[in-house]
Amino acid sequence: MNSVISFIIVLGLLIFVHEFGHFLFAKLFGVRVLKFSLGFGPKVFGKVYGDTEYLISAFPLGGYVKMTGENRDEDVSFVEQPYSFAHKPVWKRFLIVFAGPAFNLLFAIFIFFIIFAVSGLPVPKGGTEIGAITQNSPAERAGLKAGDIILSINGEKTTDWEDVSRLIRESGGKSVTLAISRAGQEIEMTGQPERQDVKNIFGEVVDERFMLGISRSSEVTYEKVSIPEAFIAGINQTWTFIYLTLLGIVKIIQRVVPASELGGPILIAQLAGQQMEAGWINLAYFIGLLSVNLGVLNLFPIPVLDGGHLALYTLEAIRRKPLELRTQEKLQQLGILLLGFLMIFVFYNDIVRIFTKG
Repeated sequence: MNSVISFIIVLGLLIFVHEFGHFLFAKLFGVRVLKFSLGFGPKVFGKVYGDTEYLISAFPLGGYVKMTGENRDEDVSFVEQPYSFAHKPVWKRFLIVFAGPAFNLLFAIFIFFIIFAVSGLPVPKGGTEIGAITQNSPAERAGLKAGDIILSINGEKTTDWEDVSRLIRESGGKSVTLAISRAGQEIEMTGQPERQDVKNIFGEVVDERFMLGISRSSEVTYEKVSIPEAFIAGINQTWTFIYLTLLGIVKIIQRVVPASELGGPILIAQLAGQQMEAGWINLAYFIGLLSVNLGVLNLFPIPVLDGGHLALYTLEAIRRKPLELRTQEKLQQLGILLLGFLMIFVFYNDIVRIFTKG
């Protein structure tokens, strides 16, 4: 139940933000919006205000904004043409469509800004306390334990984790003598660093260095920052997630990351429930991450998605005329087919994940 509630909150919020971007720019450019719906399918609830019917529909996996003259083959009377989407200049149509993904990215910046403004920036715990020991590592063989505080390495004093990393890295594989503090007692231990591959989050080898097999404490403190600093941090965090989203897609294509890692609505619901239980900061981070994913993925030039429409409008601006209607229809059918296969695949992954973990 917790997963269902959090799923509805998270997805409903992100869909609203996305569709509100389309809605706002349509209104800005004088396009008549007939329907604003959260969800697809049969109407559950609806209310008409002005020209627009605001709906909550049965299937919550999306939403839509229906505008006058949205389709080129739609019969729009001469009187209605000033309010028709299809009769607006191509740059206005481009911005109306682009506003959906853009609002998701702006919303992510806002979410991270609020997190940093309220709680501060997360800063790793200072000092040289060992947080974890890798199994079967030189550190374990030397007798080091989590909670030990490294006072010096080969006689050189260590005041922060950067000192520890540097001195082990510069050892060249030779034995190092560590002075540590354990339960108030100072102890000397000797360990011989091993050459290890350094991998990124996608499992790729990016470097080689000498390591003992120790890691710093995972505890963080939150450092209060000014409003401008929180805003800049929000932009940086959003950019980081944009980069990781694109890199993740590239790695899936390159088969560095298995396609089985892709998840659908069930996985999102499970993760949303877990983040809600972990606290509001975790849930807000998760919402920000999903908002970035939604914004970036919608910009891909796949027919049916916003990015597919943007590609067509760009082509129209270059050619000074739109593609033939039949060609556009074929592309739309291809896009629907691709998305259908993708939805089936991620649902399959979700179900397999449930049964293999159960």
